[in-house]
Amino acid sequence: MEKLAPAHYPIQDLIQRRWSPLAFRDRPIPMTDLARLLEAARWSPSSYNEQPWVFLVAEKYINPTGFNKLLSCLVEANQVWAARAPVLMIGLAKNHFAHNNTVNRHAFYDLGAAVAYLTLQAMDLGIYVHQMAGFDPVKTREVAQVPSSHEPVVAIALGYYGELSSLPPNYQERERGPRNRNPLKDIAFRDTWGDSFPLP
Repeated sequence: MEKLAPAHYPIQDLIQRRWSPLAFRDRPIPMTDLARLLEAARWSPSSYNEQPWVFLVAEKYINPTGFNKLLSCLVEANQVWAARAPVLMIGLAKNHFAHNNTVNRHAFYDLGAAVAYLTLQAMDLGIYVHQMAGFDPVKTREVAQVPSSHEPVVAIALGYYGELSSLPPNYQERERGPRNRNPLKDIAFRDTWGDSFPLP
C-alpha cells in the first residue's frame, strides 16, 4: 500500500512517499542495510557537532531476547503491531555537552534530525519507519541499563510493508485513514507571530 502525501507544492519523492505504517512483513532487514541507516543518522547535523544521539537496536531474528526487551517498553497499543516489525530501536539523547558539561537543550532536536536522516535513507531502501512516543522511558532505562547521562526519547519500528490483513480490524481502519497536515499558513509566519508568510 502506498500513501503519498497530498503535497500542495512539489517535494522530494522520498518525502512524499514516507509514512508510518502499522503493518510489517515477516522479513529481516539485512545487516548491511541497517548499517546504511545508522550511517545516515551519523551524518546528521548537530549543535557544536556534539552528535548527542545513541540508538539501542534489537533485531527480532538475530536477537529475539533483546527485541522482546525493547518491545516490553512500548505501550500495549503499540506492542500489538510493532511485534511484527523485524527491528526495534530506542533513540536516546545525551543531556549535557561534552566540551563544557552544560545542559544541551538542543539534544532532542538533534536526535530528531538524526532520525529524520535515518528515515529518508530507509525509504530509499524500501524500508518503512514508524516513530513512537508511546513507550515507557523509565522501564527502558531499567531494562537497557541506560546511564543518567542519556534520556530515552523515541521508540522506532522498522521493516518492510506487510499485509493489511495482519492487523486487527481497528488498526486496519487506522492504516487506511487519510494523511493530513496543518496548512502552511498556520506554520509559516513572516517575521511576526500570526502574520502568514505569503506563498504563491
